[in-house]
Amino acid sequence: MATPLITADLVAVDLDATDKEAVVAVLADKLAAAGRVSDAAAFAADVKAREAQTATGMPGKIGLPHAKSAAVLAPSLAVATVPNGVDFGGPDGAATLVFLIAAPAEGANEHLQILAKLARKLVNPTFTGSLRDAGDAQSVSDIVNEAVA
Repeated sequence: MATPLITADLVAVDLDATDKEAVVAVLADKLAAAGRVSDAAAFAADVKAREAQTATGMPGKIGLPHAKSAAVLAPSLAVATVPNGVDFGGPDGAATLVFLIAAPAEGANEHLQILAKLARKLVNPTFTGSLRDAGDAQSVSDIVNEAVA
């Protein structure tokens, strides 16, 4: 893949958000600003529709919202650390790590490959702890790229 899945400009560290829609909106805006999504609002709406089908909260206080969308120009991953947590319907409470997966509507199921690689890492407390402890966006980006490369 020529374009890295995630770069520092797709990371929000210590995001102060009160609900999952706010987190998705911030990350969708980052994807749009980076030229990976053509319309942040349309992509956020697609994510919201996907969230309405099934909660994307995972064990370990992790949110994994995702969507295939016509607004997505390149498979991408945006990440937020949310110290106060937001509810993604996870089994152990509000998510303090959120991974927004953006996949183009057409083409292969890149988001499923991304999800599979990410899911294998997310069960490792050392990995998730290093993300929560990362002090800046570049560190988060580096840790995630190394994990899903």
